[in-house]
Amino acid sequence: MRLPTIALICSAALASCTLERSTVTARDSASADYLQVQRQRRIGYDANGNPSPVALSEVVVTGTADSLPSVSAADVSNMVIRTATASIEVDSLETAVAELRQLATRVGGYVGGAGVATGKNQLRQAFIELKVPAGRFDEVVAGLRPMGRLESVNVNAQDVGEEYVDVTARIDNARRLEQRLIGLLATRTGKLKDVLDVEQTLARVREEIERYEGRIRYLRAHIAMSTLNVTLHEPLPIVAATGRGPIAEAFRQAWRNFVVLLSLAVQSLGVVLPLGFVAGGAWFVTRRWRVARQRAA
Repeated sequence: MRLPTIALICSAALASCTLERSTVTARDSASADYLQVQRQRRIGYDANGNPSPVALSEVVVTGTADSLPSVSAADVSNMVIRTATASIEVDSLETAVAELRQLATRVGGYVGGAGVATGKNQLRQAFIELKVPAGRFDEVVAGLRPMGRLESVNVNAQDVGEEYVDVTARIDNARRLEQRLIGLLATRTGKLKDVLDVEQTLARVREEIERYEGRIRYLRAHIAMSTLNVTLHEPLPIVAATGRGPIAEAFRQAWRNFVVLLSLAVQSLGVVLPLGFVAGGAWFVTRRWRVARQRAA
């Protein structure tokens, strides 16, 4: 009875050791496969993880597929961002807003933003932001006048040609540096730390290139489309106080003005009377002196 029990225990231990060994082997195999894949993914390493040259065609260069086209000197001189603000008094707020939308659509633009402010006994007004083609900016500004009484128009022009040329030059320099860094990665035989430093520098340069290209696209978009902010408002309504008509309110205001004028006149006596006494005394003394002189003559 004891011998079969011992044999059973030994068999279970042997099976457990075999299962653990197969698990460790599978784990080691999976780790090796993962490291192999990581080594294959790394630029400039062979399958064994040793440094090896790499062709430039295997490296993706930032911005080569969608590089920005060249710009002539005439184009640079015309790189102006134009913005304007206008205020118009209109008879009907809804009608004026509809006319503004039609004007923007007619010239090939669109409404970038809109807002309306209204309330009881308040001035009804609307704020409209128009995005219009730069070539038809003057036409849109001229089209505001028929909508109502044009109160103010302010136009601002910002020349960004110098900034555009500067950013373009920075992009070209960054791309040349990117090519040199890729060449170093393709032919280098240095230490792993040096390779990592080059890759970090390459990532930073590519980030700068993307930021410069984003700035160029921003400038082009704002040069092509001008911005016009228009404020529309209706005339201020004449509203009398509660329970009173406009005529009665006008008489009450006239009475208030008369009382204010009378109070100012009374207050001025504090200045007029002393000056009157001084002037009267001077006149009296002068008169007596002249009379005395005539008698003496």
